[in-house]
Amino acid sequence: MNYFVTAIGTDSGKTLVSAILVEAFQADYYKPIQCGLETVDSETVERLLNNTYCMIHPSQFMLQTPASPHFAAKIEGVEINIADIYFPEVPNGLVIEGAGGLMVPINEKGEFIVDIIESVDCEVVLVSNNYLGSINHTLLSINELKRRSVKVKGIVFNGESNPSTEKMILDYSGWPCLLRVRKEEVVNRDTVKLYALELMANLHND
Repeated sequence: MNYFVTAIGTDSGKTLVSAILVEAFQADYYKPIQCGLETVDSETVERLLNNTYCMIHPSQFMLQTPASPHFAAKIEGVEINIADIYFPEVPNGLVIEGAGGLMVPINEKGEFIVDIIESVDCEVVLVSNNYLGSINHTLLSINELKRRSVKVKGIVFNGESNPSTEKMILDYSGWPCLLRVRKEEVVNRDTVKLYALELMANLHND
């Protein structure tokens, strides 16, 4: 099974959640579009893994500018089209990490991250983190996924827990909470391993 990790916005915790999924499912990792090279997400995932079975596939588009893909590509003279994006064929499943949220544009032709999701056989894992306004951002993301009839595995809440907010989001979506990733002072391989075990236990209990 392939999973596409998206979020309600930028810096919501997609890379950490991707590492947890790769660890849990012994899957490969792939981020088609990387914007900004100060921190390369594939390198972060590789550093956090205990999993010796997975392969970290290089990003197809490595853009230096830390900005929306459509803008970074334009100023660097690169053209991104969904029809040209390739996805590695792997025997053990693939965890795909998006860039930003669902409606992040990848070009000026009206193609967005959510269109990439629709182009590949996968289930979405939606990452939501709690901040003022996050309910609105999360519900808008849920509505767009439902409008497009995208397959969704469930929601991961990242950061400080807010039970009232989480319950409202889960009740509205009807989707399961796959995992709650707490605010950690240190994130390393042991952290990812523990969350991977917790995720598998949650899935088993469901």
